[in-house]
Amino acid sequence: MSAELKVLSAADFGSDQDVRWCPGCGDYSILAQMKKVLPSLGVERENMVFVSGIGCSSRFPYYMNTYGLHSIHGRAPAFATGIKSTRRDLQVWVITGDGDGLSIGGNHLMHCIRRNLDVNIVMFNNSIYGLTKGQYSPTSPLGTVTKSTPRGSIDNPLSPCTVAVSSESTFVARSVDFHTKHLGATLKKAAQHKGVSFVEVNQNCNVFNDGAWSHMTDKDVKEDNVLVLEDGKPMIFGKNRDKGIQLNGLHPSVVSLENVKEDDLLFHDESAESPMHALLLSRMNFPEFPVPIGVFRSVDGPCYDEQLNNQVEEAVSESGEGDLMSLFHSGDTWNVE
Repeated sequence: MSAELKVLSAADFGSDQDVRWCPGCGDYSILAQMKKVLPSLGVERENMVFVSGIGCSSRFPYYMNTYGLHSIHGRAPAFATGIKSTRRDLQVWVITGDGDGLSIGGNHLMHCIRRNLDVNIVMFNNSIYGLTKGQYSPTSPLGTVTKSTPRGSIDNPLSPCTVAVSSESTFVARSVDFHTKHLGATLKKAAQHKGVSFVEVNQNCNVFNDGAWSHMTDKDVKEDNVLVLEDGKPMIFGKNRDKGIQLNGLHPSVVSLENVKEDDLLFHDESAESPMHALLLSRMNFPEFPVPIGVFRSVDGPCYDEQLNNQVEEAVSESGEGDLMSLFHSGDTWNVE
């Protein structure tokens, strides 16, 4: 942290607005961890911008004592593209939900990711539409009974991390609202990454989808159902650390360490240039597999905002500063009488 910067605390990043989420909502945890992480980044509050779309998660900018923009449904990545492209000095966060980001905003999200814009995207995934009172979302499991699917959802659900990896995201991670230390560490890694970072946070909606992630949060079962990824280490999990993931060709399987040596397990490599390793992790779904959390992928790549500004600078150096009025009156002109 620069010596010139004032030392800030988590409280400095909280606004004077009353936080209006339902009591017990997982969003509170994400907000708390974000406020704890930001002081460690060495970035002034005046150089941070939080951009959101529509949904429960999208109230986030109101609660941050930074610049913020509450945009329109699904378009937060587009607004963030404009902000970061013209003000590369700003740290830009996109706050979205599984409905906002993967339904109406799916196209904007995909293009923001594949361009490798230097922004941080945090997707709150509660597998339901909370703000509009409990309809199924793009991540709701097959058969989910809601107000809009009384006979059960028949849509194949999307995996947020699979979408991010398939869109060539240079940083992809997953965490859980209940695992606060892990969540904070994951957000910090995302902020420190140059290029787009995508973090899915599995978050509980205790009103319309309570217990959706109980297999990952209940203390009696979570260690058997969650795989904590550690770069360069074998994939081991279980309450007794007695299970692991082995790769057979292109297919992972759960094995017992009574029968398989650690060296024969699949080792995590978050910096693998090919996205196939991260893609495999993103397709490991409960209950067949434990749910992977942590950094799936972290690689370098050219940033859209940097390349765009380089092109502008090259054009100015070759042709000089533009004159808008001259441009308007150049070429074919005519008068309308």
